Amino acid sequence: MIEFKNVVKNYETGTRALDGLNLIIPDGQFLFIVGASGSGKSTLLKIFTKEEEPSSGKVIVNGLDITTMKKRKIPYYRRSLGIVFQDFRLIEKMTVFENVAFAMHVIGAHPREVSSRVDYVLNLVDLRDKSSRKVRELSGGEKQRVGLARALVNNPGIIIADEPTGNIDPAMSFDIVNLLSSINECGTTVIMVTHDITLVKMFNFRVVEISHGRLINDNKKVVKIE
Repeated sequence: MIEFKNVVKNYETGTRALDGLNLIIPDGQFLFIVGASGSGKSTLLKIFTKEEEPSSGKVIVNGLDITTMKKRKIPYYRRSLGIVFQDFRLIEKMTVFENVAFAMHVIGAHPREVSSRVDYVLNLVDLRDKSSRKVRELSGGEKQRVGLARALVNNPGIIIADEPTGNIDPAMSFDIVNLLSSINECGTTVIMVTHDITLVKMFNFRVVEISHGRLINDNKKVVKIE
């Protein structure tokens, strides 16, 4: 379970990005986080992934208070997360296989394990036939599927998707969320930040809406977001 307890984040500019936010995410849930630009969505994710620290409050992940986590333990904590970015963050000169395998090489996985696991996740995202292609040769939707494969390859318990459909067309956006849904059905917790309310309404998942750093809505119905 993930729990944000009265989390406040003040930036040096004077901006209060999160204002006493409280949120509980049960294990194995698929959660959409929506809100207008500047509502605090990205700050919430950055605190969860330890890119930022809260000004006050706590974040508990599977019983562990990550707000008091020592710096040397942060890389190990992040290994339990799979992160999918809006801008893909792939290495363009590498092949599809090499991009996904890189995430396993970082943690010192055995070469035989790397080969079989990368083949498995590329098959899962329907890219096995393009494993030897350079990333720069792919479409935006294909690049995002590579990003999803990379997020999955170390078998994380939690997937964080930060606007994963922001740079791809609507049809491919639906396919990406469908893939995330399939992954969720296997027990993986999925947290997806998005501004695409049309896409959100196509799926029957929990929706949390944030405004000015506070949770203002927690159900399937969402208000119009600018």
